[in-house]
Amino acid sequence: MSDATLQREPPGRPWRAVAFEWLRDNLFSSWTSAVLTLLSIAALVTIIPPILDWAIFHAVWSGEDRAACLGPGKGACWPFIASRWGQIVYGFYDAVERWRVDIVYVVGAIGLAWLMIPRLPVKLWVGIAMLTAFPALVYVLLSGGMFGLPIVPSTKWGGLLLTLLISLTGIVVSFPIGILLALGRRSTLPVIRILCVCFIEFVRGVPLITILFMASNLLPLFFPPELTFDKLIRALVAVSLFSAAYMAEVVRGGLQAIPKGQSEAAAALGLGYWRTTAFIVLPQALKISLPSIVSSCISLFKDTSLVSIIGFFDFLQVIKAGNSDPVWSTPNTAFTGYLFAALVYWGFCFGMSRYSAYLENTVGGGKVGAGRT
Repeated sequence: MSDATLQREPPGRPWRAVAFEWLRDNLFSSWTSAVLTLLSIAALVTIIPPILDWAIFHAVWSGEDRAACLGPGKGACWPFIASRWGQIVYGFYDAVERWRVDIVYVVGAIGLAWLMIPRLPVKLWVGIAMLTAFPALVYVLLSGGMFGLPIVPSTKWGGLLLTLLISLTGIVVSFPIGILLALGRRSTLPVIRILCVCFIEFVRGVPLITILFMASNLLPLFFPPELTFDKLIRALVAVSLFSAAYMAEVVRGGLQAIPKGQSEAAAALGLGYWRTTAFIVLPQALKISLPSIVSSCISLFKDTSLVSIIGFFDFLQVIKAGNSDPVWSTPNTAFTGYLFAALVYWGFCFGMSRYSAYLENTVGGGKVGAGRT
C-alpha cells in the first residue's frame, strides 16, 4: 500500500478549543477588548433581567380591563395590546370590510416573498405585477366605490395599514425618482443640472414635518376650489419627494465611485449614454450604494410616524391614543404600548437590514465588477 493510502485524516479539534480560540480572537484579543467585553457583560447582566422580569415573568397576559393590570408586583399589561389589536392592524377601517385589508396583506406578503426567496421562477413577471397590478388592487380594495364595494374614506385608514402603505409607496416611488435626480445632477446640460441641484438641496434642507405641512395645508391654496386632492395622496407625494432627494444623493455617491474607464470602454464599443448608464454604470453604482439605500429605506419607514402631525393615526399614533383609554389606564399601559411599538419597528427594520446583507453577499459584497456567475 502507498504512503497516501496509509495516511489518515487528523482527528477533529475539540469544540472547547474552537470556542476558546474564538473568544480569544474576537472578545479578548487585547486588554482594551477584554475590558470592553467585561463591561458589556456587566451591563447586560444588570439591564436584561429586570426587563425580562417586567415584560414576561411578572407580566399580565389576560384580562378584560385595567383591574387585571393593577396591583403591586405586576408588570406589562399585554391584554391592553390584545384589546386594541383591531385598531393597531386596521386603524378605524369598518370591521365588516376588514377582509379587504386582509387580502391586501396576503397578496402583498406573497408577492414580496416570491421576489425575495431565491430560485423561484418568473420573478420578472411577479415584479411587474407588484409594480402595476398590485397598486391598482390596493386602491380598488381599500378605497371601494367599484365592483360593488362600499366606499371607505382614507380618514378611516390607520394603524399598521397606513404605516406600511406610506412607507412602501415612499420607497417604491422615491427610488426611480432618486435615480433620475442623481443622473440629472451629473448631467452636462446646465438647465437640468441646476433644476436637480435646486430640488435636492431645498428638500434636504427642510424637515419632513415642514414638507408634510406644506402638502397638507398650503398645496390646496394653489389650486382652484373645485380641484381637490385627497389628504393621504398629498402626504404620499410629500413623503416620496422627500425620500427621493436623499435617495438621489445616495445614488450619486455610487455613480461617482465608478471609475471613468468604465464609461470610456463602453464608448469605445460604440454604446451611447443611456445604454452605458443602464447596462454598465448604474448596476455597479446601485451595487455599491446598496447599504446606504437600505439605510434610507429604514429611515423612511420610521419617519412615517411623523404623519400624525397632520392628523393621521398611523401605527404609533394608534398606540399613543390607546394609552389615554380610561378602561386600560394603568402605570404600565403606556410602557407596554411603547415596548410593543418598538418591537414591531425593530422587527421590520431588522428584517430589511438582514435582507440587505443577503443581497450584498449575493451580488458580490458590493464591489465593482464582482458578482456570482
